[in-house]
Amino acid sequence: MSARELVVLGTASQVPTRHRNHNGYLLRWDGEGILFDPGEGTQRQMLRAGVAAHDIDRICVTHFHGDHSLGLAGVIQRINLDQVPHPVTAHYPASGQHFFERLRYATAYRESVELTEAPVAADGPLATTEAYTLDAHKLSHPVESYGYRLVEPDGRRMLPARLAEHGIAGPDVGRIRREGVLGGVTLDDVSERRRGQRFAFIMDTRLCDGVYALAEGCDMLVIESTFLDEDERLATDHGHLTAGQAARVAREAGVRHLVLTHFSQRYPDSELFGAQARAAGFGGELTVAQDLIRVPVPTRHHP
Repeated sequence: MSARELVVLGTASQVPTRHRNHNGYLLRWDGEGILFDPGEGTQRQMLRAGVAAHDIDRICVTHFHGDHSLGLAGVIQRINLDQVPHPVTAHYPASGQHFFERLRYATAYRESVELTEAPVAADGPLATTEAYTLDAHKLSHPVESYGYRLVEPDGRRMLPARLAEHGIAGPDVGRIRREGVLGGVTLDDVSERRRGQRFAFIMDTRLCDGVYALAEGCDMLVIESTFLDEDERLATDHGHLTAGQAARVAREAGVRHLVLTHFSQRYPDSELFGAQARAAGFGGELTVAQDLIRVPVPTRHHP
């Protein structure tokens, strides 16, 4: 199977620091690449991380604050400069259409790639492919913001012992998978449901219904934790989450791997975010994001 992994291009909230670039995250999902929130400097971070413009099939912008979108101009121009051979689709809040157009045409360049604008105006599905369904849910921030969720369709896992028990082998395995029944034996008799993997990306927001809807049952949740818990009031006032709030969401939603990111410059030590996430009771896999790391999506587990 092709790799499923998150490539972290930047982790800074609002302003970059010596060690944190503005936001940028590439999700590799089998043969497709989805670029989330390309902030300023994303092009250079892509180079450092070994990510090419050809790797981008879809761009998802949560909202139009600069640390999440100022890199769009450079990324879009690079996609055209490198003559990416496939179409690219861009999702972003419909209320920010004018911002997207300004960034797309910030300077002169030759358009050579089909870039489809697919703005988000409401909760619900945005795209359905063989590999996943992409959904959006509205978040709570001073400007309109949406989070994104990928859900892989459920599949079937064939059980060799059950197949042998019923004398099914060779081409008949494919036949029962396609047709659902063979000689009185049903697909349920020789297989089990394989739950599709789920990924969610949540940036600037207070706690709200959208946060929980996006996080529910995720194998990997990438979520902002701009503030530490002692600054919860600041977080709420500015439309953000704390590390403890993000961790409690992940715990209640049954998240397997939690990735914390989007750290305020006021905290030079990122590991404090991880400590507060553990203190909040999250017991799953935990990554405190750093620029240029790669985080594998957890391997499948069977119900």
